[in-house]
Amino acid sequence: MKQLSSIVRGGDEDERVWVATSNDVEGLAVEAEALESLEKRALAAISDLTELNGIASDLPEIPVRDT
Repeated sequence: MKQLSSIVRGGDEDERVWVATSNDVEGLAVEAEALESLEKRALAAISDLTELNGIASDLPEIPVRDT
């Protein structure tokens, strides 16, 4: 089973949105106009995608790296 290690968060200046992606979570590409909205959307997507992709994580929190 794959392990979840981190999420990358950054901004798309052209579109004026925040974006969350991860090499560990296949299919994760979430965007939102506000950082708070991005966090909620990303957590919901991660929950669904980790189950669908068979990814395990024993981390108390998912590390987020800003770009």
